[in-house]
Amino acid sequence: MSDMLHIIDSHAHLDYPQFEAQLDDVIGRAASLGVREMITIGVKLSTAERPRKLAEKYDNIWFSAGIHPHEAGNEADASNYEAIRDAVDHPRCVAVGEAGLDYFYDHAPRQAQADSFRTQIAVARDTGLPIIVHARDADDDMIDILTDEMHKGAFTGVLHCFSSGAALAQAALEIGFYISFSGIITFNKSETLREIAKSVPLSRILVETDSPYLAPTPYRGKTNEPGYTRYVCEKVAEIKQVELSEMARQTRQNTYELFTKMNSH
Repeated sequence: MSDMLHIIDSHAHLDYPQFEAQLDDVIGRAASLGVREMITIGVKLSTAERPRKLAEKYDNIWFSAGIHPHEAGNEADASNYEAIRDAVDHPRCVAVGEAGLDYFYDHAPRQAQADSFRTQIAVARDTGLPIIVHARDADDDMIDILTDEMHKGAFTGVLHCFSSGAALAQAALEIGFYISFSGIITFNKSETLREIAKSVPLSRILVETDSPYLAPTPYRGKTNEPGYTRYVCEKVAEIKQVELSEMARQTRQNTYELFTKMNSH
């Protein structure tokens, strides 16, 4: 079956130290599980060259550039429109971000997070690139910012590694966003998340690992890697009551529709 599958890991951190010495092996293991393409995600402009170089080296890796909310208080260019726009100006860069709000850790002042997020939305709007959104324990403010920014002019995006409430999921769907599920959806205590997944149209679902974090069952607690997107895809297929092959096809189509630069090569 893996020979026929073509799953895309829409969110991984392949430039992190956990993969440094073994990326070729990681990519090979992913292929053996049917995971054929992946997007490696930027978290700050000061290290933006690392995801970019991986995408330049490997034909099946794409990248994004942006500032994670954790970094919004310590990155000099966290709200620098021109610097962010320059970072995403590359043929292998398919998205802005990850950007957003994280009130669980609060590593950066909330105003700095919001300012950086809005700046990155502006870049996404002006370039036509989608924005990859990180949202944790900030549902109300996330809804407010997304809705307010959409009134200023349309943009596209995805709520990655979704673990928020039903109201944010619905608000995101209403503005045309996609929702990406990670290994969290396989965890025993994620019943509420699985219920939300039931209500998300097949045409709006992406799958991801967020590796090296959040390995799905049966690898929970281990280093996550792109190949494990297969187990996320299997769980979402089970929830949506479709075959794995169909879920792989649908999520791949959705990924290409959102990250349009992937589909132009």
